[in-house]
Amino acid sequence: MRLGLEQLAPLRRDGLSPGLASICSAHPLVIRAALQYGRETSSTVLIEATCNQVNHQGGYTGMHPADFVDLVTVIAQEEDYPLENVIFGGDHLGPNPWRHLSADDAMKEAEAMVTAYVKAGFEKIHLDASMSCAGEPQALSDEVIAERAVRLAQVAEKAAVEAGLKAPYYIIGTEVPPPGGADHELTSIAPTNPEAALNTIRIHRERFAEAGILPAFNRVVGLVVQPGVEFGNHNVILYDRDKAKSLIGILQQEPHFVFEAHSTDYQGRQILADLVEDGFAILKVGPELTFVLREAFYALDLIASDLVPGYGQRPLYSTFERVMLENSDNWARHYDGDDSQKTVLRHYSLSDRIRYYWNTPQVKAACDHLLEVLSGRTVLLPLIRQHLPGAEQFANRPLDPTAVLLWRIKQTIDNYHMVEKTSQLVQEDIEDE
Repeated sequence: MRLGLEQLAPLRRDGLSPGLASICSAHPLVIRAALQYGRETSSTVLIEATCNQVNHQGGYTGMHPADFVDLVTVIAQEEDYPLENVIFGGDHLGPNPWRHLSADDAMKEAEAMVTAYVKAGFEKIHLDASMSCAGEPQALSDEVIAERAVRLAQVAEKAAVEAGLKAPYYIIGTEVPPPGGADHELTSIAPTNPEAALNTIRIHRERFAEAGILPAFNRVVGLVVQPGVEFGNHNVILYDRDKAKSLIGILQQEPHFVFEAHSTDYQGRQILADLVEDGFAILKVGPELTFVLREAFYALDLIASDLVPGYGQRPLYSTFERVMLENSDNWARHYDGDDSQKTVLRHYSLSDRIRYYWNTPQVKAACDHLLEVLSGRTVLLPLIRQHLPGAEQFANRPLDPTAVLLWRIKQTIDNYHMVEKTSQLVQEDIEDE
């Protein structure tokens, strides 16, 4: 059963609280876990790629948008999950990867990227042109941001027509936490000012109308706002719905929208349910998923160290440490403190910048070796309790270590699964037609 983006606001107006977890990861095991969970719960799976991760030049994953779709398609087929129930989304699609260029050159690259995303079959497009480019002030005006968003929407509309595809749905808004979490310890973060949110909608509506593409604006389903949540390297700011009351109230004035919340990682089940009930129908999660994947891998690394003769002492951990020290670009400027503190953050930071190293040959080889030495080996209950508390179902029988990894990821995804009631209603409506 598919919960469509276009159904989110109408269902909310009908008194329901629909919610979609946006899985923001290109790691194959995270994608597999999401699709397994979707099959097991008969729910829609929204999977997103970011502008830095996947773009027309390859991004840091080396994948073009069509490659990402192919990856998900293959895994969906292997997991017997209907591809028509997958929603592909593109996150922060704008000039960010090319902001070192002039605005005109950066926007040309952004237009090429958006074209590639739409032609690859991405139906959810986050128009984010908030980033200043070379020679520009750090903060752009709402008018400039909206004008650039319109440029991107125009190429998206054209790409859909050329590819013979359904026109995409859009997300607007730019007030988001730092990608991957903040670098410093946080004490509080204020929700978006309601007037600023309304102004974002108004200016975008005006610029879309002036450009003659108001039908495209009618497919803007969500607005990115800051609900007052964030995570840093070693702490989390939890949602306080009382502080967001005035922001939530604007959905009464703009009932055709829902909110999209970024960096909802580590909020926990009840708070995520509160967010959805309050109108934050799209909840993005990314670093937490690879964080718990790394947790499970490190637990297996410890189990193998204790159990398998000749395996060594935590060779996966040691491989990550060596690779990260040899290539510090993805973490050095984000972690402060003395050497011991930086060592802890390299491996255990909530921002999970270790995720940039999964695709290195050394790490991939270490992961493969770990899975190989544990596959089929019986792990006694005391060892499971020591290193993988809560995973007792895997004890005292031949181990499938990949199943352990998927189980751990799905525990986090389960916290985001809040669409059972909505899905049942939509399914009943479809069956009645």
